[in-house]
Amino acid sequence: MYIGVDIGGTGVQAGIVDNSGNILYKNEIKTDIDGGFIKIIDDIRILIDNLLSENNLNYSDIESIGFGVPSFINKDGLVTCVNLGWYEVEFIKTLENKFSETKIFAQNDATVAGIAESMFGSMKNKEIAVMYTLGTGVGGAIIINNKIFTGAHNMASEIGHTIIGENYFDCNCGNNGCVETFCSATSVIDYAKKLIDEGNKSILLNLANENLNNIDAKMIFDAYRKNDFVAISTINRFKTYLAKALAGMINTLDPNVICIGGGMSRSEDIILDGLEDTIRNYILYKKEDFAQITIAKLGTDAGIIGAAFLSKY
Repeated sequence: MYIGVDIGGTGVQAGIVDNSGNILYKNEIKTDIDGGFIKIIDDIRILIDNLLSENNLNYSDIESIGFGVPSFINKDGLVTCVNLGWYEVEFIKTLENKFSETKIFAQNDATVAGIAESMFGSMKNKEIAVMYTLGTGVGGAIIINNKIFTGAHNMASEIGHTIIGENYFDCNCGNNGCVETFCSATSVIDYAKKLIDEGNKSILLNLANENLNNIDAKMIFDAYRKNDFVAISTINRFKTYLAKALAGMINTLDPNVICIGGGMSRSEDIILDGLEDTIRNYILYKKEDFAQITIAKLGTDAGIIGAAFLSKY
């Protein structure tokens, strides 16, 4: 058995996972950002201790513990994650000290979700697989021959920060035109608000109780289904840039499959509708077969499952 831990900005999920990728037991705690890095790690230790004791298990029953973190982990095991208030914290060393009873592994959260989908989900048995996670930001994972592709300096797979155009605002990373500024839920919400601020009428205001700040991505997809002008304009723009991003990946890597996950993937009927045709407009070899475009299958469990199997990658 393995343990997978998915560290998020609002909550930390931990689960005990068997060899077939089934989550046997899981639990969750709130992420105590105000308490700081050490407090969060201490809370995770308590979470895992309780998870084991409640199910009559010991650390000796666990082969390894894997962690997914919403950030880049550098070659020295340091993590900077603005959303968690972490700045070059000694992530790997602290985990190894805190969990000395077993082996520790850690990777970016989008990468661990990609591992889960590669082993048990929509990218299973594919030699070259790419995952885009469309949520608050845009994350990614590249799996080649059942191995995580991390690059020469452990910085690969940051596909949300590929520049695909010029935008009306800069990305949090400081650049302009990143995929994340066109294809994240945050960017979609911002663009819908922009259109409304410019005087376009929309049922989104009604759905949001007349408060622009209440608008979320689900509302925009719902309004799209009701032929709302703002929603249609917003989603069409999002899909155009998503197609450009995926076409660039196809031209570069020629994967077997590209999987779309994250919260926005719940609206797969809208996202997939016509997407392959739009992608074909931007790929180099327009008459040739290209990657299967699919939706992630494992949902919010992917973080736990993928983290649990980091020792295999």
